[in-house]
Amino acid sequence: MPHTPEPDQDDDLDRIPAPKPVHYAEQALLGALLLEPQRLADTGTLATGHFDNHTHASLFTAIRTLPPPDPDDHAKDTTWLNQVLEHTRPHAPGLNASYLHALIQFCPQPKHAPAYTRMIRADHARRTLRLHAERLAQSATDPAGPDPAAATLTQADALGRVLDDLAGQFAPHPGSLPRTTHTGDAPRQAGKEDLDEERLLLATATAYPAEVQQMRWLAAEDFLLPLHAALWQSVTALVHRGDMVDPVTVLGEAQHRGLITDALTPRDLMALVSTPAGSPEYWGERVLQRALLARAHAVADRIAAYTDDPANTPHQLITGSRRALSELNALRTRWHRATAPTPASTTSAPARSAPIPRAGPPHQLTLSASRAHR
Repeated sequence: MPHTPEPDQDDDLDRIPAPKPVHYAEQALLGALLLEPQRLADTGTLATGHFDNHTHASLFTAIRTLPPPDPDDHAKDTTWLNQVLEHTRPHAPGLNASYLHALIQFCPQPKHAPAYTRMIRADHARRTLRLHAERLAQSATDPAGPDPAAATLTQADALGRVLDDLAGQFAPHPGSLPRTTHTGDAPRQAGKEDLDEERLLLATATAYPAEVQQMRWLAAEDFLLPLHAALWQSVTALVHRGDMVDPVTVLGEAQHRGLITDALTPRDLMALVSTPAGSPEYWGERVLQRALLARAHAVADRIAAYTDDPANTPHQLITGSRRALSELNALRTRWHRATAPTPASTTSAPARSAPIPRAGPPHQLTLSASRAHR
């Protein structure tokens, strides 16, 4: 029974207590190429970067770089193997001749080189998707950037291009959905400032309903707090019906929607929607951006979970990742609608003021601040 060869001082191999299947596929392929160098033609567009193991990648580079030997001469001596070893050693100092011979012995069938190649490419696709998912998650949680939404969508575009490229490399097959069970996205964390901004949106929307008419890009699911989402629906329902909007009419609509409870009295609700500052569009964009970044992070986590499941084939990874990314693209469309420059109009529109800096929750804003928009 073939054994797993190990070089004497190869850190990449020695540090792996339980090698992944791709490790054995790389060994088998290299063994096939060392025994029958003409099999290199069976590897197609396989590149050094597709290998998971550094020593294996260096060996493949040497095999691909050196002129192939005459088959008859190669069967009689080790001249070409020695050349491969000398070419590789500067890049993998722990490599020795015994490892090359062990690779040859390990290869079950040199003629199966195309199958070993497919395994290597499949694992590279998995690692590539994982890397791009990590980059997407990082951009969605990086507060240092000047435009986190743009940076996140740029990473999403890069992930989409990777998926398009991989889709052309792996043929579809039945059962294309990932086998990984999706347990649902983690609940979004709501900070005090985040909730304050949602309250300010509700108050300014109540004060300036004319602007709400143009904010169809904001949806109830963008809110962190379900109560705020329901109140946003109350305000927009009044606006889109053409009804009068003020704290009292919002209270009436909220009552019809069953929002008045012992925990939320009529006085509490009217206070919540009675302290405007800034403009509805400004706060709406803040709420939508937060939802966009949260969705991007959730998409990244889901794709990473797919790649962590070894049962998923490349095509299942591609299909599942595309479906996850489509959820972000739907939110992206609304974000672009919200942030697109307003077309020039011949009619004058009320100027939007900058949001008023806040020293505390919305109910602490002064009367002058609440009227700053007018």
